Amino acid sequence: MSLPSVAMSPTTPSSQHISDAVGDIGWRLVLGALYGEVETGTLALGAEVARLAVEVLGDAADRRLGMDVRTDRVVLRLQSAAAGAVTDVEIGAARTLAAALGGRGWRLQPGTVAAIEIAIDALDIGAVRPFWQAVTGYVDEPGPSDLSDGLIDPAGRGPAIWFQQMDAPRPQRNRIHLDLDVAHDAAADRMAAALAAGGRLVSDAAAPAFWVLADPEGNEVCICTWQGRD
Repeated sequence: MSLPSVAMSPTTPSSQHISDAVGDIGWRLVLGALYGEVETGTLALGAEVARLAVEVLGDAADRRLGMDVRTDRVVLRLQSAAAGAVTDVEIGAARTLAAALGGRGWRLQPGTVAAIEIAIDALDIGAVRPFWQAVTGYVDEPGPSDLSDGLIDPAGRGPAIWFQQMDAPRPQRNRIHLDLDVAHDAAADRMAAALAAGGRLVSDAAAPAFWVLADPEGNEVCICTWQGRD
């Protein structure tokens, strides 16, 4: 089984279209990429899943596929390197991969896939951004995305960093916070768990794109989804 040929100029569908197209076969759209998880139980089986995924995508794997192979699971990630987004090609690849995995008895599922971003509020983004790029060794994010002036780990391991424009000093609140991007159907459970653990809801004005929560001392985190952004 291999990835079918596609048009030379792939299109970038809406987030809703992407989610609807592959949600029922175990993929979730998180931070501009498709994620799916395969529980394997052993590293050896994880290596088999990884080998199959590369085999299915063929030459396109280097431009579209990312993987995190652990001792008990493999997390698969699909995104066009050229577009910095999910196109109709990745939708086709997601379907093909799901079928290939199912044919071998492996179940593709959302699991607990999530992506963490570090958001830095700044009055002068141009002044502070070079510091963070230098100290982290991060690189400019290629192509359009959900990030503003984004920086990413070139090795794909660390959380992304983005910068939020401030219009006035804000000494009374923290100016670095985490964004937790989760599958759209996991946000409610994640918020409920955070509130039960002592957190509070600061704002839901931008929901379902994001909710702002805070810990008992006021440190903030945004729980984010793809919804409400198209």
